[in-house]
Amino acid sequence: MKPVFKSNGFVEQFTLGEGDLRFAVKDTLDVAGYRTRAGCPALATVPVAERHAGVVATLLEAGCLLVGKTTLHELAFGVTGINPRCGTPVNPRYPSLIPGGSSSGSAAVVASGEVDFSLGTDTGGSVRMPAACCGIIGLKPGFGVLSRHGVMPEESSLDCVGVFTRDAAVLRDVMIRLAIPVGEPLHALPPMACVLAAEPEIDACVLEFLSQAGCTPQETTLALLEEAHRAGLTLISHENWLASGPLLATSLVSADVALRIRAGADITPAALRQAEETRIAFTAGVDALLDKTPLLAMATLPELPPTLQEAKEPLSVVNLTRLVRPFNLSGHPALTLPVGEIDGRPVALQLIARKGHDGLLVQAAEWLLSRRRH
Repeated sequence: MKPVFKSNGFVEQFTLGEGDLRFAVKDTLDVAGYRTRAGCPALATVPVAERHAGVVATLLEAGCLLVGKTTLHELAFGVTGINPRCGTPVNPRYPSLIPGGSSSGSAAVVASGEVDFSLGTDTGGSVRMPAACCGIIGLKPGFGVLSRHGVMPEESSLDCVGVFTRDAAVLRDVMIRLAIPVGEPLHALPPMACVLAAEPEIDACVLEFLSQAGCTPQETTLALLEEAHRAGLTLISHENWLASGPLLATSLVSADVALRIRAGADITPAALRQAEETRIAFTAGVDALLDKTPLLAMATLPELPPTLQEAKEPLSVVNLTRLVRPFNLSGHPALTLPVGEIDGRPVALQLIARKGHDGLLVQAAEWLLSRRRH
């Protein structure tokens, strides 16, 4: 299918601010004078926000032009980005495939060229996954690096505001405007370790990309990766029940999303303790690995993104966050960038850095993408 240039990713369009970079924000971030509806009819009549989310205010003050709010998987709780009730955006570069979730609209409006960058949120891969599906760059900063003031849900131990762009130069610019330090462009890539944990053909594509860029990472393993994925699922289920459970009384939450939210009520204190113990152990393991090498590489998605038709089968998407969700648990900064295609479907590389070294991910993306063969 041919690429499209209009994504259907906006739920509301307007103009705020003045500047040289056009951006949009996921409809879980407050914009003063507009409702924050999170893609859910249950929130259709909430009061308008009284003030901008912290990151939105910062960008407006830094010379960026806000042009709208974007759609998402309902209540930011889903990986496909499909939202039949409030709008599913087109995946501009791969129209037959899912746009990815939950920040589907934010990824789509960047991939289509409608904006220079966008903001999403990433609780279990919700920036990196749609970026990978749409063939663009997606950055999840380290936990707490960007303000979550004015972002839904109000409380989260996993969620981060993240950034989508088409090229690394714009990402550098945005990060600087957000007061995140980024060093000068690299003359050489620092040492990198690589975990091969995806389908073999995907790992081979990632390694081929790195090889063509002149990078030979040291293959390694990362303990507790699967356990971290499950722990992340436990925590997000519990936290989403606390945040969105009251909305179920309205009967205005889609049945599939309501079912997943309701499941969070069954998370036991023992399961939460186990998840937190896994968080501590997994975080220590990632820290130890990054003490030896500044960058960790792996595929962003363990399998190829499904088509919209394939995604109607729930089992087709159950493992898509297996390699991204663990780094929400640990809180490390992580970035995804496109590296190739297999059978017309995108493949993406994920880079993880030490906490406090978010800027290195931007530098590494610049270095690698400048050497990509088209």
